[in-house]
Amino acid sequence: MSLTDFFISNAHAQTAGAAPQGGMTSMLLMFPLLFIVMYFLTIRPQMKKQKEHKAMLDALAKGDEVLTNGGIAGRVVAMGEQFVSVEIADNTVIRVQKGALSMVLPKGTLAKAA
Repeated sequence: MSLTDFFISNAHAQTAGAAPQGGMTSMLLMFPLLFIVMYFLTIRPQMKKQKEHKAMLDALAKGDEVLTNGGIAGRVVAMGEQFVSVEIADNTVIRVQKGALSMVLPKGTLAKAA
């Protein structure tokens, strides 16, 4: 046994194995597959939710009972292009952006809560 055998193991002296097969092909197929999975798991549901929210805002009418993103419930008393006036109590009206409305409540919900 020589001095070099002591410092360099036989494992380092062996030749490297063959390169893995299909490395580049599987890599090229992985990117479109990843994009398709991301589309169906994140992008498509978000687009559907935005479409439903826009339809809800377009169908909004005076007298509807609504809930804001901040949790304030009230009745729509006036509507504008960008803002909606919501009555939250007797003689108490606030103006909120249309986009801040999270949902339209069923008729009579506010009367039950009071």
